[in-house]
Amino acid sequence: MNEAKRLVELIPRLRRYARALAGDRASADDLVQDTLERAWAKLHLYRRGTDLRAWLFTVMHNVHVNRVRAARVTDPLEDEMPELAQRAPQGDALVVRDLDRSIARLPDEQRAVLLLVTLEEMSYEEVARTLTIPIGTVMSRLSRAREKMRAMMAGGGAAAKLKVVK
Repeated sequence: MNEAKRLVELIPRLRRYARALAGDRASADDLVQDTLERAWAKLHLYRRGTDLRAWLFTVMHNVHVNRVRAARVTDPLEDEMPELAQRAPQGDALVVRDLDRSIARLPDEQRAVLLLVTLEEMSYEEVARTLTIPIGTVMSRLSRAREKMRAMMAGGGAAAKLKVVK
């Protein structure tokens, strides 16, 4: 099968990852379009026989990072994570909403690793290749992302669970 057909087959996965990265459908569709445009223009750089999915995710990640950097406004870093509402007994829709908001509040590097490992079910090695970072960095970012997610979903700040024990 040629690369063009494989590219088309991977569009649903690209859209899913883009939606998780961008947060809304319109931005995600723009991200997928920009990714496919760049991938098509740079297809000659793709090494045949390697994982096309990982290569496309790398392209998407780079496009997303470039967008974030271009739109970045220099704000002082907040030491505390905003608290989320407690789970309401009305249903799971609120939990899903809180989970979505928590993922959106993660730093970009941690969110990318978390989504690639959990949503796309990529191995640590595949994520490391996709994001062009060492595998140890993948594990570190994933650990931090999971810890922050636990803290936010429990309704506490990022530091709520960390205690000094003597």
